[in-house]
Amino acid sequence: MKSNNTSNTKLILLHPYIQKQGGSNRLWLLALVSFFTLAFLGTLIYSRESIVAGAASQVTSINNPAGSSTATTNAPLPTTVINTLIHYASRSNDTYHMSHKDIKLISDVLRKCATPCNLLVFGLTHETLLWKALNHGGRTVFIDENRYYAAYVEERHPEIDAYDVQYTTKMSEMKELIVSAKEQVRGECRPVQNLLFSECRLGINDLPNHVYEVSWDVILVDGPRGDWPEAPGRMSAIFTAAVLARSKKGGNPKTHVILHDYYRSVEKVCGDEFLCRENRVESTDMIGHFVLERMDTNSFQFCGHNRTAS
Repeated sequence: MKSNNTSNTKLILLHPYIQKQGGSNRLWLLALVSFFTLAFLGTLIYSRESIVAGAASQVTSINNPAGSSTATTNAPLPTTVINTLIHYASRSNDTYHMSHKDIKLISDVLRKCATPCNLLVFGLTHETLLWKALNHGGRTVFIDENRYYAAYVEERHPEIDAYDVQYTTKMSEMKELIVSAKEQVRGECRPVQNLLFSECRLGINDLPNHVYEVSWDVILVDGPRGDWPEAPGRMSAIFTAAVLARSKKGGNPKTHVILHDYYRSVEKVCGDEFLCRENRVESTDMIGHFVLERMDTNSFQFCGHNRTAS
């Protein structure tokens, strides 16, 4: 009996390798999950820091919009670019384009002007885009007699800042207008004033307010038309340039006034009368270049060194 029971007994052995294999798989799974968890956290933290840095940069740009581009904007144009612009502008097929000599003179004045340079131009001409480009980083404003052409230029070239003015003068009235200005030199036609409130017949008083407030460094008179007796002529533009230069409030006390078509009667007479020969620093066949200094409010003479106090 005993022997029979012994023969039916079965012995089951569990090899230790089975237990070790199961534990190893769990360890590998735990390590893999840990790795991906750390990777995810690292990516999340990096992305968050990038977003914060980007937001901070954006806020800085909003608070200081000129910050990142100031150096680029204020950097002068390379000489090769300036020379190229002058070359092609002077070789245009347009009948009324300026010569290389005259463009070079104006370009040299603008290059010497401290940035940002304030440039006021009477007349929308073939060289309009050139003046805007040469005054890189500065402020350029154009005044023209034709409101439709001014609107057309602004629509085609949004970077151009142009305003129209209605001239009430005629070339045939030049002598009469000069006499009237001399008679009122201590009143409405004085050399130092805000023309916005002036009733002088030669003064332009219907431009936007800010035009009278800007301290212009360079003023170019190349308009309006002046080819026949009924044309408006440039008497008002020259007189206004003379007053703006002498009434300058800030910046450089000197203003360069460049008068195109200086060989013509109106330009010559009014230039010498209001810009003054003693202020002329150079001239060509077509251009008179004057440098005017800021005057005291009690000054009542355009030319000469005698200034009478009220």
